[in-house]
Amino acid sequence: MDEASFKKYSIETTDYQVGQDNVQKWGFDVHNPVFGISAGLILLFLGSLLFIDPNVAKEALNSVKNGIIEQFDGLFMWSANFFVVFTFVVMLSPLGKIRIGGKEAVADHSRGSWLSMLFAAGMGIGLLFWGVAEPTAYYTDWWGTPLNVTPLTPEAKSLAMGATIFHWGIHGWAIYAIVALALSFFAFNKGLPLSIRSVFYPIFGDRAWGWLGHIIDIMAVLATLFGLATSLGLGAQQATSGINYVFGTDGDFGMQMAVIVFVTLIAIISVIRGIDGGVKLLSNINMVFAFLLLVFITIVSFDIAVESVPATFMAYIENIIPLSNPHGREDETWMHGWTVFYWAWWISWSPFVGMFIARVSKGRTVREFLFSVVFVPTLMTIIWMGIFGGIALDQVANKIGDLGTNGLTDISVTLFQVYDQLPFGHIISVISIVLILIFFITSSDSGSLVIDSITAGGKIDAPIPQRIFWASVEGAIAAMMLWVGGTEALQALQSGVVTTALPFTFVLLLMCFSLVKGLKTELPLYTK
Repeated sequence: MDEASFKKYSIETTDYQVGQDNVQKWGFDVHNPVFGISAGLILLFLGSLLFIDPNVAKEALNSVKNGIIEQFDGLFMWSANFFVVFTFVVMLSPLGKIRIGGKEAVADHSRGSWLSMLFAAGMGIGLLFWGVAEPTAYYTDWWGTPLNVTPLTPEAKSLAMGATIFHWGIHGWAIYAIVALALSFFAFNKGLPLSIRSVFYPIFGDRAWGWLGHIIDIMAVLATLFGLATSLGLGAQQATSGINYVFGTDGDFGMQMAVIVFVTLIAIISVIRGIDGGVKLLSNINMVFAFLLLVFITIVSFDIAVESVPATFMAYIENIIPLSNPHGREDETWMHGWTVFYWAWWISWSPFVGMFIARVSKGRTVREFLFSVVFVPTLMTIIWMGIFGGIALDQVANKIGDLGTNGLTDISVTLFQVYDQLPFGHIISVISIVLILIFFITSSDSGSLVIDSITAGGKIDAPIPQRIFWASVEGAIAAMMLWVGGTEALQALQSGVVTTALPFTFVLLLMCFSLVKGLKTELPLYTK
C-alpha cells in the first residue's frame, strides 16, 4: 500500500466508520458488536460455570487445553521464534529510524516512568510468583526437567536458571513489542483508533471496520480477559498463601476471594483516575518497592548474587537454541507443560500489554522502542530471577531451611520459605505481600483501560461506568476460575489462556506483515 492509499484512512474517516456503531447508553460508550458479544460471551461463560459441577468443568477445560497443546505445540514454538527474529530485523533495518507519532513527536513520559509502567503491567506478579518457584521446580524435577537433565546436579542448576529466563526473556517481550509497535504506529502516525483492528487496514482496507474487524477485537478482548484472570488468580493464591504463612492464619478460598475483591476495588479507583493519576502512580510505587527489595536481598546474599547473575545470563545464552527447537525433544512433557503454555500466556496478554505500552510510547523511535521493550525488561529479569532463583537453589542444594529439607511442596509459599532463612525475613515477607497486591492492582487497572478502549471502538478515554464494568468482570473471572479449579486452580486458569491464545497467534503472525507494510509508507519521510 502506497502513501496515497494511506492518506485515505485519516482520523476523520475512521471516526466515522467506527463511530457509527457506537451507542451512548447508561453511561457507556458501546461499540455495539464488540462490547455486546464480548460481554455476552464472558457472562455466558461465568453463568454456565455456576450451574456445572466444578469437577466436570475442570475436566472439560483441561481436556481442551491438553488437546490444543498437543496438536499446536509446533505452531506456538515456531511463532515465538519468528517474533524474536522479526523484532531484530525491524530494529536493525532502516525502519528503526521512524519515530512513533511523527518526526517531531515528543515523548509524553520520562524514560523511567515509561519503563516502570511497561514492566509493571507486563510481568509484575510473575516475577514474585515464579522467580523462586520455577527454577526450584526445574532443579528438583517437581514437574519434569528441561532437556531431561538429571535433577539436583550442577547441570540441572544451570539449566534450571537458563530455562527460567528463556520463559521470561526476549521471546515473550518480542510478542509484546510487536503488538505495541503496531498499535502505536497506526494510532499516532496514521491517526487510526487505538484498536487491534486498525493494524490490519493495510491488508483488509475498509473491511477492517466491518465484521472482520469486530471478530479480531472480540478475540483480543477474550484473550486479554483470560490472560489477566490467570495472573490475577495466581496473585490471589500467592497473596493468600503469604498471609497464611507469615501471620499464621488458615484462610483458603474465602481469603482468596477477599483478596480479589479488595484488589478489584482498588483497581476500580485507579481506572477512574486514569493513567497519570492511577496506573502511572502505582507503577512508580511498584518499582520503588521492587528496587528496594532487590537491593536488600542482594546485600544480604551478596556472594550468591554475584555468582548467580552472570551464571544465569550464560545459561540463558547457552540454552536458548536447544530450548527453542520443538522437534526431537525427549522432554516433550516438560515442553508442553511449561514452554508451550508460557508462549500461549504471553500471546494472550499481548493485546493488553501491547495496547497499554502503545498508549504511553509516543515520541520514541522504532529502534529505541524495540530495544527498550525487548532487552531492558529481559535484563532486569535476569538480575531479579538470577538473584532470587540463585538463593533458592543454594538452599535446596545445601539443604537449608524448609525448602532445602522438604523440597517444593507448595509452589505458592516457596518465596516465603526462602525469606525465612534471610535476615528480617518476616519484614520482607510483609513487604512482598504488599508488592504482590500492588502488582495485582496495576495488572487489573491497566488491563481494564485497554479493554475499555477496544470495546469503545478504539477511543482513548472510555466513560467511567465502562471502566468499572470491565475491572469488575476481570475480578469475577479470576474468582470463578479459582472456584472451578479448587486445589488444582492453576490448571483451570491455564485452560482459558491456551484456548484463547490459539486463534490470536494467527492474528499476531498476520500483524507482522501488516506492520511492515505500514512502516514502509512512512520511511520516505526519513530518507529525504
